[in-house]
Amino acid sequence: MTHMEHVQALRASLDPHYNCCQSVLVPFAREMGLTEAQAYALGTNFGSGMGNGLVCGTLSGAFLVLGAAGFGPQKAVALLRQFQAEHEATDCRTLLKASHDRGEERKAHCDGLVYEIVAALEGILDKKA
Repeated sequence: MTHMEHVQALRASLDPHYNCCQSVLVPFAREMGLTEAQAYALGTNFGSGMGNGLVCGTLSGAFLVLGAAGFGPQKAVALLRQFQAEHEATDCRTLLKASHDRGEERKAHCDGLVYEIVAALEGILDKKA
């Protein structure tokens, strides 16, 4: 199963619920030296922008994956800047408001961000291999 297939299955599951950070972490658990249960637990407090509308959980998860894979701040900041250029924000609150204003359903919006970040991570990790 690819990372993308794995994340699509996670996002389709409602029990248990996978927040955006967990949805990024769990498919990369093996590469991080973690079990899926450990990755799920690690991402628990990053959902809904750290529970307060702050940094998008997809970015939090991506930063953790990149760090575990041995990438330093330069690669993480490049990903952050790419995300910000694409979406004009990096915080959950602003991203969700913009999505709402466009008439998008929240889950579909968040799923799209998760898939985008997982694809970006696959590209980054593939280049390292």
